[in-house]
Amino acid sequence: MNSFGEYLRNKREQLGLPLRKVAAELDIDTSILSKIERNERVATTEMLPTLAKALEIKDKEIEVEFIKAVILSDLGELRFLKNGLEETLNSLKSRE
Repeated sequence: MNSFGEYLRNKREQLGLPLRKVAAELDIDTSILSKIERNERVATTEMLPTLAKALEIKDKEIEVEFIKAVILSDLGELRFLKNGLEETLNSLKSRE
């Protein structure tokens, strides 16, 4: 499984964008973005819209990748993760 940082780095490299340009868009230090891409730091939800724009990614796609990465990194080892996710989906559906 690719991490969210790897996902971002792959998208950035596909576009041929230097790290410094994307970091400038986020108004963060290049070293911070580098750490995010190496999974030494975690991107914030506030960064997602800017990252989506800079990397030409649809908002839905980047949010889904972020959610997937957070869930798998934080909860991926739980035996009943699938059951918990199904219950969460049911709860979300009942809110609609």
